[in-house]
Amino acid sequence: MGNAKFIIKKRLNGEYMFNLKAGNGEIIATSEGYASKQSCKNGIQSVKDNAPDAEIEDQT
Repeated sequence: MGNAKFIIKKRLNGEYMFNLKAGNGEIIATSEGYASKQSCKNGIQSVKDNAPDAEIEDQT
């Protein structure tokens, strides 16, 4: 198994988005659409910065 990775893609409508793939290749998160590639990269950095301390809020 490899490492997790972020994959940036361009949607048909021109927006950028990213998928977070687990080491086994399974997509475990998908982002919203971003107007620019830099905004998309900023979104990835935000996930990296905030996810380690993120709480779980179960609203079921």
